[in-house]
Amino acid sequence: MSTTSIARSLIFLGLAAALVAVLPRAAAAETWPDHPLTMVVPFPAGGPTDALGRIVSERMGRALGQQVIVENVSGAGGTIGVAKVARAPADGYMLSMGQTTSNVFSVAVYTVPYDVLADFEPVALVSSSALMMIGRAGLAASNLKELVAELKAAAQPASYATVGVGSPGHVWARQFETLTGVRLQLIPYRGLAPAMQDLLAGRIDLSGLEASSSLPYVQSGKIKVFGMLTEKRWPGAPDIPTLDEQGFPGLTMPYWTGLWVRKGTPAEIVAKLNAAVVEAMADPAIVKRLTDLGQEIPSRDRQTPQALGALHRATVDKWWPIIKAAGIRAE
Repeated sequence: MSTTSIARSLIFLGLAAALVAVLPRAAAAETWPDHPLTMVVPFPAGGPTDALGRIVSERMGRALGQQVIVENVSGAGGTIGVAKVARAPADGYMLSMGQTTSNVFSVAVYTVPYDVLADFEPVALVSSSALMMIGRAGLAASNLKELVAELKAAAQPASYATVGVGSPGHVWARQFETLTGVRLQLIPYRGLAPAMQDLLAGRIDLSGLEASSSLPYVQSGKIKVFGMLTEKRWPGAPDIPTLDEQGFPGLTMPYWTGLWVRKGTPAEIVAKLNAAVVEAMADPAIVKRLTDLGQEIPSRDRQTPQALGALHRATVDKWWPIIKAAGIRAE
């Protein structure tokens, strides 16, 4: 056999081997999913992310023809749940429901065994919400300008509840101190519920908490609101001004939720998952349930994997340097 023939044979064998390797993968993607999926929510049951995950997972299950089971894996600002998905097979059966806390801020303050950008495939941006600056009802100030003056005149720093080290509310509080010159005593809580409990009881002065959970207490007069931590007014309470509108620019805080899978998951499977999310977000019943929770549904062009990937990287690029400069680290 000539050298040329041998070379051609080797090339043929190589192509055949590659085809054999690809065929099972393509066949698996064609029949996927053939058993239930798991959606890991990296926070305790009962919170805003858990509620969102359960609504979306149920509708995605109908679109996919398989049940999507929510599993709450909390701890370390959500990074334990994210780490579980990072260890999962890249077959699309384990999903990571995360948001700015678990997938941006906490990763900057905890030591984690994964690369939050490189080790995951974005599936879709699910929703965005908002944080609002709130305070106990007994504070004298009725707006942000008066509050800043009150805090500067106080002999002791005001107490400020944070939902964990490195949470968006924690990072925002440090920015608030830097840009206004006030002093705050940051007190960490294990979740939104105990922080709100102490705020309602007047044991804590201030906090920056999830808007939909805070709004009922604002509307009932049990706590005060000093503004939205958003770039524009929040549709859930359009009468509440942003901090920027009140003369305090640079104090916005992103708060969005997305869905990821393990890096290396076949593109066909990512596309099926994305289509299931898009179908869920187009369902009027789902839109109403999420809107009632204070969530905003992204426009169709922002529901692509590429859009989530770009948003995730942009949020990391902006906030990680701020977190590091502030010296925020988990104890």
